[in-house]
Amino acid sequence: MADVEDLFTAAATERLRSRSPLAARLRPTCIDEIVGQQHVVGLGKPLRVLIEKDALTSMILWGPPGTGKTTIAEVIARTTNQFFVRLSAVTAGVKDIREVVDAARQRLGQNGQSTLVFVDEIHRFSSTQQDALLPSVEEGLITLIGATTENPTFQVNAALRSRSTLFRLEPLDHDDVCALLRRGLIAEGKTAGDDVISEIANKCGGDGRQALTALEVACALTTSDRVEIEHAHAALSASALRYGRDDHYDVISAFIKSIRASDVDAGIHWLARMLEAGEDARFIARRLIILASEDIGEADPLSLVIATSAAHALEVVGLPEAQLNLAQAVVHLAKAPKNNAVAQAIWTARDDVRNGRIGEVPSYLRDAHYASASDLGHGVGYISPHYDATKAAQLSYLPDELRNVRYYRGADEAQ
Repeated sequence: MADVEDLFTAAATERLRSRSPLAARLRPTCIDEIVGQQHVVGLGKPLRVLIEKDALTSMILWGPPGTGKTTIAEVIARTTNQFFVRLSAVTAGVKDIREVVDAARQRLGQNGQSTLVFVDEIHRFSSTQQDALLPSVEEGLITLIGATTENPTFQVNAALRSRSTLFRLEPLDHDDVCALLRRGLIAEGKTAGDDVISEIANKCGGDGRQALTALEVACALTTSDRVEIEHAHAALSASALRYGRDDHYDVISAFIKSIRASDVDAGIHWLARMLEAGEDARFIARRLIILASEDIGEADPLSLVIATSAAHALEVVGLPEAQLNLAQAVVHLAKAPKNNAVAQAIWTARDDVRNGRIGEVPSYLRDAHYASASDLGHGVGYISPHYDATKAAQLSYLPDELRNVRYYRGADEAQ
């Protein structure tokens, strides 16, 4: 009876495998089959050495979607002599974590076998859930492998992070994605020209899973054994541009730095990238307004007017037409002369105030619009520039303690 059950189980497993997405069916079974990430799994590289020696320490695999985080965990699961447990941060709670830890302690005591715990999307674990893992990681009861698409500096408990080795996975390069696609074509029993393979690889931004998904759709669209370019285009039109939380911060950073460096084409590229990904256009407009004063200021005062006008046009016109207004603002700001004297002036002044360099308001600058003000000396000695500009210019308008301080220096002055 047991043999019959095993037969049915094997059949069910094989049937499920045949129905799995192409990316799942092509998942490597050994380290040599991993495509890309040679900086960590290439010959002699740190992660490969740890896997081959089965001497893994707690680690965090950080990288964009489709770069091989789960693939590496699967390879580890197939090669390690340690007991391998998989947890999903989406479904596992503190109770599940405690059960895994208790089982690991019992396993170690009974047969001396260590436990590897793989937590997919560890950034989704709350602080409480991460804290539940910490004691067992600290004492070496379990070895943690966390996978995340988010920057672990912000998303993973500092204590947990400090006890783990961080391996940064990069987007797959063009040749790597093409190699994956060729494997996919063999698995699907299809053929395609280099133009088709290259087109899919170019449009998937180094995301191997997205590339294989697009190929799988393209294969389903063809009525023959060959995938043509029109099938690739149709499949790619349904693919969403990758744009996660890290991309939000990284792309806006690249956008601002490109304009600051007066690179018009780069500024337009990053603008297009954000608009295509559905970034909030009002957020983009606000950043342009800030840049106009922070990085340009009085070097081209019109820049602030143009940036503010683009933001106003966005509210009036809306997208997609307002892309033109935003693009015009980007071009103007990128081409404008740069000077951060305005920003430096307010930053330095506020730093002085925070550090107690304030002083008293000079008596001649104090409010004199009430009956007894002159008796207190308020306003006495004040000269309006409307009446005598020369004498007014001789007054100090800063507190006595800051009389010789210079906060703002124009473009023609030494900084």
